Amino acid sequence: MINNVLVANRGEIARRVLRACRDLGIGTVAVHSDPDAGAPHVREADVAGRLPGASPSETYLSSGLLLEVARRAGADAVHPGYGFLSENADFARAVLDAGLTWIGPPPEAIAAMGSKIAAKKLMAAAEVPVLPGLDPARVTEADLPLLVKASAGGGGRGMRVVRALDGLADAVAGARREAESAFGDPTVFCEPLLEGARHVEVQVLADAHGTVWALGERECSIQRRHQKIVEEAPSPAVGPGLRGALCGAAVSAARAIGYLGAGTVEFMLLPDGRFFFLEVNTRLQVEHPVTECVFGVDLVRLQIEVAEGARLPEAAPEPRGHAIEVRLYAEDPARDWRPASGTLHTFEVPGVDAEFAVPAAPSGLRLDSGVESGGEVGVHYDPMLAKVIAWAPTRRAAARRLAAGLRGARIHGLTTNRDLLVRILGEPGFLRGETDTGYLDRIGLGVLAAPLAGEDAVRVSALAAALAAAAASRASAGVLGGLPSGWRNVWSQPQRRSYEGPFGAIEVDYRLGRDGLVSELCPGTSLVRAAPDEVVLDHGGLRVTFAVAFAGDRVHIDSRLGPVALTVVPRFADPSGHLAPGSLLAPMPGTVVRVETEPGAAVAEGQTLLVLEAMKMEHRITAPSAGTVAELNVITGRQVEAGTVLAVIAENPK
Repeated sequence: MINNVLVANRGEIARRVLRACRDLGIGTVAVHSDPDAGAPHVREADVAGRLPGASPSETYLSSGLLLEVARRAGADAVHPGYGFLSENADFARAVLDAGLTWIGPPPEAIAAMGSKIAAKKLMAAAEVPVLPGLDPARVTEADLPLLVKASAGGGGRGMRVVRALDGLADAVAGARREAESAFGDPTVFCEPLLEGARHVEVQVLADAHGTVWALGERECSIQRRHQKIVEEAPSPAVGPGLRGALCGAAVSAARAIGYLGAGTVEFMLLPDGRFFFLEVNTRLQVEHPVTECVFGVDLVRLQIEVAEGARLPEAAPEPRGHAIEVRLYAEDPARDWRPASGTLHTFEVPGVDAEFAVPAAPSGLRLDSGVESGGEVGVHYDPMLAKVIAWAPTRRAAARRLAAGLRGARIHGLTTNRDLLVRILGEPGFLRGETDTGYLDRIGLGVLAAPLAGEDAVRVSALAAALAAAAASRASAGVLGGLPSGWRNVWSQPQRRSYEGPFGAIEVDYRLGRDGLVSELCPGTSLVRAAPDEVVLDHGGLRVTFAVAFAGDRVHIDSRLGPVALTVVPRFADPSGHLAPGSLLAPMPGTVVRVETEPGAAVAEGQTLLVLEAMKMEHRITAPSAGTVAELNVITGRQVEAGTVLAVIAENPK
């Protein structure tokens, strides 16, 4: 029997494992880096051990430190979660050699699938359909388009699309750097790029007594940077016959490597029904909640019970309904998926029926989150904030429930991909099930990443923000505090406030007098009531409530018209903040991994000047306009903070 589990991970997946352990009555041990000292998973564990440092390499990837914490805490088992060391065969062996139970597949199975190159050969021998692998040194024009892939790891890291031979060398070099940083292994290979294909995977679960379950398939085709952002079960493209073939191939793959515990066999599915093996993820998947909802199982609990030697029932449970999951990231899709870091002032999702568990009712909304209001999102780890999952009798019902939950969420302090996710869930092609790995490119971010709040909604939200700010300033005004701020019996000048919004600068002016609210910005809009945190307006003949929250120079306004974030423009600008024209600032903290220009060089608009590594991914910094590099303030290997002037581009005369 397992009595005390060390969770060798952080964030959302650590909280998920802790929840399962609590339900089983098992003691728990958390680990944390220095930036994670105040994280929710640390508080929720029975005890927690510090991993000194901040970067993954010196903390969550340090097997020696993890095992030392396990020894001090008296843990008798280790659950690796996903990412970090979850697919590291050496770590699994070290856990077993220390006399602990490894809650995962045997090290031999991990090693067999640890190299995608070797895994393809093994699967081909087991008669599982595979795509041919290509040596990057032998690629020809006839092989294009292709995908450069890291042999180790996953999560979209170390992957590049190549459509022209002159881009192959840079793609291979970039993939190798990213793979080395994320997985400690720079080995890459190439394979044909299957355009128009779907990414479909099968959840398997195997015990030590010869039983292997295939718990249906998941559709994971909607991806950015080769990383999934929307997943669902079952796939809208898979019928009973194809499902049987996919599940049969997945079971063959699991048996071929002597698999034990929970794992996922991934395939590429072509429109004609042919499918090809991609890889086996020898761990729990990020998207496991959709399978849990549809099949009514707790995969983490089953992982633990299988590790204890339990026997699975001969037949897997029957599926019920449809589940859709979205990954909520702190990132800006409209700016090349730029990650965001800082304080998450508010994080609230309405209507949640369960956290880290299947909802009790036949349908519901589930939240698996690694963050909470007031927490910090750092630069050292993946920017995923949470997974939101809807389970319903039908696919359309699940999409509608999930979209409503996301639309009503209050997320303040960081830019997120929430608006993109809501738009995907309501997009006609998605609702028809017409998704493949090129979905985002085909529909276009111009459509999908557009703010939920249009220009009219932003204007009236800005008016609500101004009225709330005025109400806050009058809250301590004694006997006059009950009057709306700016109220005049005889007025001469309007009240004014300035904001910067998603569509540019907004000047709010209004008057409050005997005739009520008068605003040129929103003519015909009247005030019902105003408080520092809530304003009610009659707009377009309908009463609308605006929840208003202030955080420094930012103000967040939530209403049925859509979420709006504005920056307050001070009345008097600080001259010390002036930057030279053409200054190019670091959008986030990171490390300069490559510089592709030099002082005096002529550059074109959109040309890559340098590459920053942050949040486990590489990010291109490009020239905002054509011109000449007047200043270059970086070198390879330098750490930079957000807002650092990286370069100054002198624009070409027009």
